[in-house]
Amino acid sequence: MPPIIFIVGATATGKTEVAYELAKQINAEIVSCDSMVFYKEPGIITSKPPRYMLDCVKHHFVGMISVEDTYNIFDYYVSATNKINDLFKNNIPVVVCGGSGLYVKALLDGIFKGAGQDAELRKKLEEQAQKYGKEHLHEELNKVDPQTAGKVKDLRRIIRALEVFYLTGIPLSQKKQEANGLWGNLSIKIFGLNFKREKLYERINKRVDVMFENGAIEEVKGLLKFSLSNTAGKIIGIKEISGYLKGEYNIEQAKELMKKNTRNLAKRQLTWFRADKRISWLDVGNLELEEIIVKIRGG
Repeated sequence: MPPIIFIVGATATGKTEVAYELAKQINAEIVSCDSMVFYKEPGIITSKPPRYMLDCVKHHFVGMISVEDTYNIFDYYVSATNKINDLFKNNIPVVVCGGSGLYVKALLDGIFKGAGQDAELRKKLEEQAQKYGKEHLHEELNKVDPQTAGKVKDLRRIIRALEVFYLTGIPLSQKKQEANGLWGNLSIKIFGLNFKREKLYERINKRVDVMFENGAIEEVKGLLKFSLSNTAGKIIGIKEISGYLKGEYNIEQAKELMKKNTRNLAKRQLTWFRADKRISWLDVGNLELEEIIVKIRGG
């Protein structure tokens, strides 16, 4: 087995259970790559690993910050990369588990420290695009960073590349060379868990029903007493249940909205991960947990 195993895939595919069982068998520690379980306070709507798992297997980046705290992808990349390298140096196997595609990519391929953002500059660039067309900004980008210009076509990425250059004086293509991920530096195997779409949607719907049975409404009531950070406020369940609490719709409509938004999340996750050819996909719909583990350990 490689020392670093990634378990990825859409929400509700059983990643948490698979990672836990695998970690037990190979005496590994788990590094979470699910940006919604970073928070201390929510547990039901984020499907945080249950207490018995946390007590039995060491988990990192679970319940570490408050919903009032801001935590960005670069902070995670630095902390998680350092943790994984430390575990590797101490001959401790690692299972990375999660469905947050950008965070997985940051670990694998690295990420450079952002140039920050300048709302005024971005607004000015957007106005130029409206006035002169996207091609005008693309020509500007080609002058300062032809390498990036040859790769990006959509307006949002063109503006971001220009923003980086104008704020730092360094082309985005050069900034990206600062990125240093785990891929190519450590032995890594990536497994994606996959269900047929109908079965996955059935699992998502059931999971949401169970969340409500387990007290999702009371949990969200408690969360709304906090000054939620922008990222925490995007946890699926907060907006949907808030609408119910405000009387905008009934509880069944809240459930259906939460199911719909979770299914949409799953679609985005699958689109992201299927583009990564390094992932070995496992169709797990008809497999027992132990059969999945056997496939991964033989993988």
